[in-house]
Amino acid sequence: MNSTATLPAGRFRLGFWTTVFALLTIPFLAITFLRFSKGLGAVTNLSDKFPWGLWIGFDLLCGVGLAAGAFTLTAVVHLFNLKRFEPIVRPTILTGFLGYIFVILALMFDLGQPWRIWHTIIYWNPHSVMFEVGWCVMLYTTVLSLEFAPVVLERFGFHAPVRMIHRLITPLVIAGVILSTLHQSSLGTLYLIVPSKLHPLWYSQLLPLFFYISAIGAGIGMVILESYMSKRAFGRHLEMDLLEPLARAMVVALGIYGLMRIQVIVRNGSYADVLNLTYEGKMFLLEFVLGVLLPVGLLAFRKLRTSPTWLVVGAFSAVLGFVVNRLNVSVTGMERASGIRYVPSVMEVIVSVTLIGIGMAAFALAVRYLKIFPEEKPAEEPEPEGS
Repeated sequence: MNSTATLPAGRFRLGFWTTVFALLTIPFLAITFLRFSKGLGAVTNLSDKFPWGLWIGFDLLCGVGLAAGAFTLTAVVHLFNLKRFEPIVRPTILTGFLGYIFVILALMFDLGQPWRIWHTIIYWNPHSVMFEVGWCVMLYTTVLSLEFAPVVLERFGFHAPVRMIHRLITPLVIAGVILSTLHQSSLGTLYLIVPSKLHPLWYSQLLPLFFYISAIGAGIGMVILESYMSKRAFGRHLEMDLLEPLARAMVVALGIYGLMRIQVIVRNGSYADVLNLTYEGKMFLLEFVLGVLLPVGLLAFRKLRTSPTWLVVGAFSAVLGFVVNRLNVSVTGMERASGIRYVPSVMEVIVSVTLIGIGMAAFALAVRYLKIFPEEKPAEEPEPEGS
């Protein structure tokens, strides 16, 4: 018997958000044409003084970080041999793979000369952090495609290549963990070159480590959210026996991350901004409450952690706090030094939201036509008395 199943016909229905994303398609196409024909200045509020905005802070930094659940879960199952988590590996890999495709598409919008993106392959600059991030993202996307390939190959009956990939799964997972560790942390390394520009509430020599640990915590939160959204959209049950221990791991990761952040802020004296409730201090508090205090405070208690409602609330808070953190690093923390208060244009927002919608539609199509989720066992009927 197959361990996974496609979505039965008729189980997925068009809803409010599907309609919203569909309506955004037309302006998205118009903005895409305008951006690639007239340049970034025609559609964004970016400038020479503030060249990185929503498409880097949200689409790239958040997209890569929230896909971290893929390497975390595959390592848990294939390296630590915790096979009980195997039922949620396929949807997690799919989420990670789509997340990286989303990042690549968004990056094409932000690059000044996107047609030169292939130069990274030919013209090497090993001293550049961007060079390392580019190669790692490219290679890890390849790894994710190979990890997801058996799902597609099974659909068309190509069993020989599936067996070959299964034999190579351990080195693939090891490569994925190494590549993810490198580029998750290197995204933080990008900001080490601006110590005089990035606000001290976010600048630290430990920024690469902060990016890595917070990505693990938020990535796990994204796995929980993905399970919940699949339950809502596809009528599936919530695997509480698998998600509850993941929530425990998330609490540990976010707890360590939070303690390290507090220690750095106390040492460099930037807590004064928090106490005085400056603009940066308020944004830090928003990020820290949502991304650390609330999820850790809720999910540290087993009674709340085993409640589907509170589990989802804690995971959503962790993901939201993570998003605020990445926007704080890339936008809020850079505004004071640049002398500019950056607000993304409506067109920037439409592009980001539509790309998310495309990713969600791709996930739904994959669930509908491929074996993504495990088969749900039918409820056992009680035996008649006297049998």
